Amino acid sequence: MSARRTRLAAVAPEERPEAVFVAVERGDAAFRDVRDAADGCRACDLWARATQTVFGNGPVPARLMLVGEQPGDQEDVQGEPFVGPAGRILDRALEEAGIDRERVFVTNVVKHFKWRPAPSGKRRLHERPNRTEIGACLPWVRSELALVRPEALVLLGATAAQAVVGPKVRVTRDHGVPLESELAPLVVATIHPSAVLRAQGGPAREEAYAGLVADLRAVARRLAAA
Repeated sequence: MSARRTRLAAVAPEERPEAVFVAVERGDAAFRDVRDAADGCRACDLWARATQTVFGNGPVPARLMLVGEQPGDQEDVQGEPFVGPAGRILDRALEEAGIDRERVFVTNVVKHFKWRPAPSGKRRLHERPNRTEIGACLPWVRSELALVRPEALVLLGATAAQAVVGPKVRVTRDHGVPLESELAPLVVATIHPSAVLRAQGGPAREEAYAGLVADLRAVARRLAAA
């Protein structure tokens, strides 16, 4: 283990997100150091029921960074973001928008899966993270942003958009429109791919998916023109 990773690992688990971000800002932590430090994070209680930390994945740096809400059941099991049903929707939407997923950095605001058991006890159902849990995890996202240095930042869903940009963002109203932010040259919100899965009925699902593709396609055009 490198000396800087040893120093980060020595930070109290509940203080680690902010301490690591400070190290990133000083230029004293690389992506691997940050990811490894996140494995032992105890800044909120979600770690206790999660299988593992699910950190961001993709090239560092990257021109495009996507931020969702939190890992789901399959992400928690596999340890990678967007590998479950919503991830398959995202993959298809990125392809239709002309974006190569392998060149995109993908992450979530919250790094542990928050869930409750289904009545049958056989499934784990998603629960939305609360303000405290989101706040505890935000320094990890800030560290990812500082290391990835994206030209375009796409926030998937209301939780991600409001956590990263502010509570005034309304995805249904503001989707696809550049948002005022210093986090990246282009910051855009759109629906979370899980919203497509939740849409009731074929026409509603097709409309939601088409909107997601249109927003991603607009981002791809702006990157191509940059």
